[in-house]
Amino acid sequence: MTRAPSNCSRPDQPHVKILALTHYYPPEVNAPASRMSEHARAWTRAGHAVTVVTCAPNHPAGTLYPGYRNRAFQRENVDGIEVIRVWTWLAANEGFLPRILNYVSYFVSVLVWQWRLPKADVVISTSPQFFCGLAGWLLRRRRRPWVLEIRDLWPESIIAVGAMKRGPVIRALEAIEGWAYRKADLVVSVTDSFVPHIRARRPAGAIAVIKNGVDLALFGPADGEAFKAAHGLTGKFVAAYVGTHGMAHGLETVLDAAEILRERRDIAVLMVGGGAERERLEAERARRGLDNVLMLGQQPKAAMPAIWAATGAALVLLRGLDTFKSVLPSKMFEAMALGVPMVLGVEGEAKKLMLDAKAGIAIPPENAPELAAAIVRLADDRAFAERVGQDARAFVERNFDRARLAEDYLVLLDDAVDRAR
Repeated sequence: MTRAPSNCSRPDQPHVKILALTHYYPPEVNAPASRMSEHARAWTRAGHAVTVVTCAPNHPAGTLYPGYRNRAFQRENVDGIEVIRVWTWLAANEGFLPRILNYVSYFVSVLVWQWRLPKADVVISTSPQFFCGLAGWLLRRRRRPWVLEIRDLWPESIIAVGAMKRGPVIRALEAIEGWAYRKADLVVSVTDSFVPHIRARRPAGAIAVIKNGVDLALFGPADGEAFKAAHGLTGKFVAAYVGTHGMAHGLETVLDAAEILRERRDIAVLMVGGGAERERLEAERARRGLDNVLMLGQQPKAAMPAIWAATGAALVLLRGLDTFKSVLPSKMFEAMALGVPMVLGVEGEAKKLMLDAKAGIAIPPENAPELAAAIVRLADDRAFAERVGQDARAFVERNFDRARLAEDYLVLLDDAVDRAR
């Protein structure tokens, strides 16, 4: 396995033209959007030309963000990055068929408009979604080399959460998955744990690991008191889940823990975000009468530091499935950057990283009593919580500064361009 060295792009290297394909991009606020945009900004600051091909922003509700239209082809300049948005079939982040139409329409749009995309020295395409990753293959004949970034093991993950059963369609997708791994000039994984899966389908060829991180310039010290005052949380210890409310996360556990904590009037549970399970969870909260749970919709990226600063315990949760042992939730790094102790209900690589960082309390996935007990410990032992938060911030500064990770990535791209030349 090839790993990116921890140094900047070499000074003798010519500036490269990077074409990046991603289904999600700001103002969307999910992990793929953050990763690509933060890398692209760093590469642009280093003097490279970056073009991003994406969709009109609509995640997770499938509704266009204010000020945007779902046109066939449109350009804008964001932070010195050329952002090209192509038409897609808009769909909420729920339901297999609408989402597949959304994903395939992006692939078709790239195919239709490839003649209008700028020439580049290297093309990067990121998965998920799967067909965005494949779109890179369309462009590799004229724009070599092709770097395929793997953010999720798809279609394995959709089987794991029960969104689809194994059958002819899944087998076909798995065949395409293996073909893409073999055809890419370089595969970049976001976790160490993905590598054996990729290597089994890519017997030869480079595989690198560039993990997720956090923009420390954005996620620095922040004041959360104004946020708490605006939402009736002043004086309360806040345990927050911030992120997608999806099938993978098992967020019923949060409501179960809140029910256990109902008599602790000094503790509030905050849930921020949208997703396929959002409406069901809101209805369940109302049915149980959980007035200690506050649910807010998706918030802009700029609001995240204040939300984390208002938080005493960051809830990082996934269902207890083997597939998720290979996942590193991006919210881990944001919470650590703000010095917020975690309660981590994820096994595998995420748990090892958190324990190495001394960044919180590990609990079994989908275990409400353990979740409630961990929240109480952090609420009642503020000295412990403060020590954990300080360790978490120091760890992420040393290891997961997004600017440094972008530099490591750039070295890989330089090397790939060298080999092509």
